[in-house]
Amino acid sequence: MSYQNLLFHVEDGVGSITFNRPKALNALNNALLAEFSDLLAEVAGNEEIRVLLLTGAGDKAFVAGADITELATFNPLQGKAFAKKGQETIQMLQELPIPVIAAVNGFALGGGTEMALAADFIYASESANFGLPEITLGIIPGFGGTQRLPRLIGSNLAKEMIFTGNMIKARDALDMGIVNRVCPPESLMTETMDTARKIAARGKVSLRAAKEAVNSGLNADLATGLLVELDAFALCMASDDAREGTSAFLEKRQAEFQGKLNE
Repeated sequence: MSYQNLLFHVEDGVGSITFNRPKALNALNNALLAEFSDLLAEVAGNEEIRVLLLTGAGDKAFVAGADITELATFNPLQGKAFAKKGQETIQMLQELPIPVIAAVNGFALGGGTEMALAADFIYASESANFGLPEITLGIIPGFGGTQRLPRLIGSNLAKEMIFTGNMIKARDALDMGIVNRVCPPESLMTETMDTARKIAARGKVSLRAAKEAVNSGLNADLATGLLVELDAFALCMASDDAREGTSAFLEKRQAEFQGKLNE
């Protein structure tokens, strides 16, 4: 399938999606969200892809938020429908069973920050800026920002960002725990791809089990989370990957994971 607003390719088990509206700073509109939703479904069904990487076209923006020229035309019902589509699409991203890395190469504002927060972790360029500036437009974050950001950095810091609409620089985002790593602009994609390839070389069964265990535990008590971990561990032990991994360790060689369960 071809896309007008997205670039997509797969290499070494890593699927890369680039938001491709550079003249509009990769702003989100209905057309892009529809394409992104379709592409996420394609990614979910592609067994070759073990890791997903997200970035933005150009060097100015990852995603600079919603397309204001479109947003300004919406009546309340259309606005709610747009927010609902955004929430559903970003939730779809978060629920992918494979690891997702956001490589934030510039402005990640509004829906851009909300998109990045749904990734499993974020690498950012030194020139990146994050923020939820919707309050300056007389609205609020509508793609999950009021829910995901407080869960990540705590309600006080999240409220300050949301209430002021201020942008924060990449280094501040690192200090706050939003970002895992800050890279020079020229090495962002190299460093992100290196990590993505390293993850893609791990066992697919164990990667999916680990992501499910961590994410399930975030909204559960410890006892419930431990039960999820126990089941996920047992699933891994039933895989050919577990046999291959332990054999490779004992034989002092590189494991070659196939991502299959034992019959």
